[in-house]
Amino acid sequence: QVQLVESGGGSVQAGGSLRLSCTASGSFLGIGVMGWYRQAPGKQRELVARVTTNGTTTYVDSVKGRFDITRDNPENRVTLQMTSLKPEDTAVYYCHADIVVRVNRVLKYWGRGTQVTVSS
Repeated sequence: QVQLVESGGGSVQAGGSLRLSCTASGSFLGIGVMGWYRQAPGKQRELVARVTTNGTTTYVDSVKGRFDITRDNPENRVTLQMTSLKPEDTAVYYCHADIVVRVNRVLKYWGRGTQVTVSS
C-alpha cells in the first residue's frame, strides 16, 4: 500500500512563508515526477510545481520566484518552500507522485491535502 503523507501548511499573513513536505511510503520500485497541486474554493485543481527525478522543475507562472520545489530521492520526499505568500495562494495543497509499482506500471498517487491560508 503506497501512501503520500503531507506535513506543513497552516495560516500565515501576506508576505509570510510556509513549507510543505510530502513523503512516499509503502512498497514500490521507484518514483517519477513528484509535485504539488492546489485547489481553491470554487476553482479547479491546478499544478503549482513539479520536479522530475533528475531535478528538473516546472512552476505555474503565478508562483515563479516565490516558491521553490525540491526533492530528496533517498528519502522519497518532495518539499515546497513558499515565500512572499499572497491571499490568492490560499487553497488546499495536494502532493502528487508517479509511483512505479512494478516493472512497466506507473500509478498516480495523491496525498490527502493540507490547507494553506494567507490573510491580508
